[in-house]
Amino acid sequence: MMTKPKKILIVDDDTNICELLRLYVEKEGYDTVIAHTGTQAIRKFEQENPDMILLDIMLPELDGWQVCREIRKTSKVPIIMLTAKGEVFDKVLGLELGADDYVVKPFEAKEILARVRAVLRRSAKPDEPDIKLVTWDKLSVNLTNYELKVNGVTIDTPPKELELLYHLSSNPNRVFTRDQLLDEVWGFDYYGDSRTVDVHVKRLREKIDGVSPQWELKTVWGVGYKFEVKEQ
Repeated sequence: MMTKPKKILIVDDDTNICELLRLYVEKEGYDTVIAHTGTQAIRKFEQENPDMILLDIMLPELDGWQVCREIRKTSKVPIIMLTAKGEVFDKVLGLELGADDYVVKPFEAKEILARVRAVLRRSAKPDEPDIKLVTWDKLSVNLTNYELKVNGVTIDTPPKELELLYHLSSNPNRVFTRDQLLDEVWGFDYYGDSRTVDVHVKRLREKIDGVSPQWELKTVWGVGYKFEVKEQ
C-alpha cells in the first residue's frame, strides 16, 4: 500500500519565491498548495489540511504572525516561518506563537529541505508502542507495564523475575543454558555466577507452579531451563 505524500502549504506574496519553493519540495516528493495573502493562507489551511506550512512573515491582509496565531487556535501543524534578511525577526515571539522553526531568505534548497524534513520528523506521531505481552492458559506476562497475572490475579513480581519469565515464555519449548539467560536477560547489568538464575527460577515457581496442565517452567538437567508447552 503506497503512503500518501505529505502536503505542504507555501505562503508568500512573492510568486517567484512560491514557485521556487514549490519546485524544491515537489522534487522531494511532497505535494504543495500555494497562498499569497494571509487570509488566503487561512482559507487554504482549512480547505486542504496540510501537513506543514512554510509561512512568510510580511504578507498582505494578515501578516505571518497573525496567520500563525489563528492557526494555532485549532491546530498543531508544523510551521516554518520565512523572513527576509534584514527584517526584524523576534524568535521569542515566534516560539510563543507556536512556530517550529524559521528560515532566512535568500535560502538554499538544501537548507530549507533539511529543515522541512527535520520538523516533519519531530512532529510525526510516534508509532504505537509494541505491547510486550505473552499469554498462556491462566498466565499473562506483560513486560510493557511489568505485570504478572496468574488466574486473573496480579502477582507482585520483581522486575528481573518478570523479565526472565517473559523471555522463557515467549520462546516456548526452547532450552536456555544459565549463561544464555544471564547474557540475554541480565546483560551488562549483572556480573556473577549462574546460581542467580536458579534463585530466580525457584522464586518464579513459587508463584506459577501447578497453575495449568498446559505449560510448565521446567529444568533440563545438565543444561538449563525451558518454558515447556504441552501438545494439545
